[in-house]
Amino acid sequence: MSRIRSVATATAAATAVNRRTLLAATGAVSLSAGIGYALRPGSAQAAAAVPTGVTAVSRKAPAAPLAPYEEGTTLATVSAPRSGASGYRRLGDGPAWKRVVRSDLAAPRSGRIERRTALAAFVQFTDLHLVDVQHPLRYEYLRSQTASAWRPQEALSVAGAISLVERVNALRGAPATGAPLHFVMTTGDNTDNNARSELEWFLKTMSGGRITPNTGDPRRYEGVQNSGLKLYWQPDETLRDADKQLGFPRIDGFLEAAIREVRSPGLNLPWYSTVGNHDALPGGCYAPGDSFFADFAVGGRKLMTLPEAQGAAIWKNVQKGGDPKGAAFRDVLKSEARHMRSVTPDESRAPFTPAEYLKAHLDPAHTGPGPFGHGYTAANLAAGTQYYSFRIADDVLGISLDTTDPGGHYEGSLGTAQLKWLERTLKAHKDEYVIVFSHHTSTTMRNLNHDPARGGEARHGGDEVLALLGRNRNVLAWVNGHSHKNKITPHGTLWEISTASHIDFPQLARVIELVDNNDGTISLFTTLIESAAPHATDFTDLSQTGLAALYRELSFNAPGARSTLSGTPGDRNTELVLKKA
Repeated sequence: MSRIRSVATATAAATAVNRRTLLAATGAVSLSAGIGYALRPGSAQAAAAVPTGVTAVSRKAPAAPLAPYEEGTTLATVSAPRSGASGYRRLGDGPAWKRVVRSDLAAPRSGRIERRTALAAFVQFTDLHLVDVQHPLRYEYLRSQTASAWRPQEALSVAGAISLVERVNALRGAPATGAPLHFVMTTGDNTDNNARSELEWFLKTMSGGRITPNTGDPRRYEGVQNSGLKLYWQPDETLRDADKQLGFPRIDGFLEAAIREVRSPGLNLPWYSTVGNHDALPGGCYAPGDSFFADFAVGGRKLMTLPEAQGAAIWKNVQKGGDPKGAAFRDVLKSEARHMRSVTPDESRAPFTPAEYLKAHLDPAHTGPGPFGHGYTAANLAAGTQYYSFRIADDVLGISLDTTDPGGHYEGSLGTAQLKWLERTLKAHKDEYVIVFSHHTSTTMRNLNHDPARGGEARHGGDEVLALLGRNRNVLAWVNGHSHKNKITPHGTLWEISTASHIDFPQLARVIELVDNNDGTISLFTTLIESAAPHATDFTDLSQTGLAALYRELSFNAPGARSTLSGTPGDRNTELVLKKA
């Protein structure tokens, strides 16, 4: 059945037209609420089931239609260095990123602004990486090998994420259409080291609550930033560490402020959750379940230095996928025991299992604005799965995938059972638009290590997933993260939208809007947003807001940080046009 209908055709053929086209033609799609239920992942019948009467209100519908706007988005201004080309550079208000119309998949037609009907609008968070910076399993000593091993800003990750929540709460709606926002979706790496402490901080950040981003000694910080080691920025000390030699400031009281209690108002929108490799695997790359790592995580010893040659060998092996179970990492920790420093043991640093991850989301204390479970249900808990489908709007389905590989390594894949579930779900909803969410991108799903809990089940990479999505022309977009970089890629009949992280500069989230142009085309609008913290910083302002601003500026100046993560103009604020199926 053709899915291209004019209003006149839809009216004349009301009994034959499919539900999606009728809603688009009449403008009847509800935009005032996020539909607060998940569709169970057990079978084709479950995937097709559409419960009724269970909703979670996103925000009250405005009294009158809202207009498009730019304030509070990167369409108005973006943080940028105020001067200089080297050393530590201070940030301020920079020039806006203008919207780019991309016609890779379809030609935009004139007059579509007056014709278009808004179908859905939501916000994507990705790679928040809320970090327990004092965790014994962190491998900061690999900083010389990879900038992601330790970042000077990461002690402020909670304050930074709360400021992002505040930004979303302040938005007047969707920037391109003015339509109310439905929900927020996180696309993984919500935590950094698979630690219970980090999981609690993430859930409270999203749903609201008081957070003390500190583990170990409740009275003081115990980590690399007061170690006296020149490898790391020592913010409270006069020591000329490697970062201060590059211009990093001395900030009295920084570490005391970093572990001080902060408060999140929680989102005023329903939010959904997708799992990433840092949520599922110790260090984001090692297969879970090793009792040595579990014991070490809660213990009282922490390794802070390692000979550079030894560190280089470890990281090279990780990159090659040569140590998915962490055997070499375990051997290093055992051999370096006499070089470790004492820290206060803490049970809250224990790794969480997939079941504990689900139970935490299903805890009523973390429901916040809903929906209950944030996409996950009791069916996921019973089946041991972390993928689901959910209702975005009256005729738009969302699908959240679990692309992490329990066999280890930071790249991802899907098991056969999940791939078959995805195929059944797409078939059951062939007359609806579909947006797919995952953590990994299509090009970072090359890890085919077997899941130890599922015997010889085969794993499937990004090419297979992309081929399946391409065979279902109602799939409009695949939204993901992992790469920490803005990149938008056309794939025949759908767009892959990859968004930068919120731990590395430029620290962004993305608003995505779906509209029917009523001319045989669909448009996806993407608009990047920063946190609510001011662009300019004040080293004497150690308030919650001041720390969030400093979080951004430190990330800009982080040694080794990639300068290309913001992407090209065509990867940022865009209108992505595609043909209706």
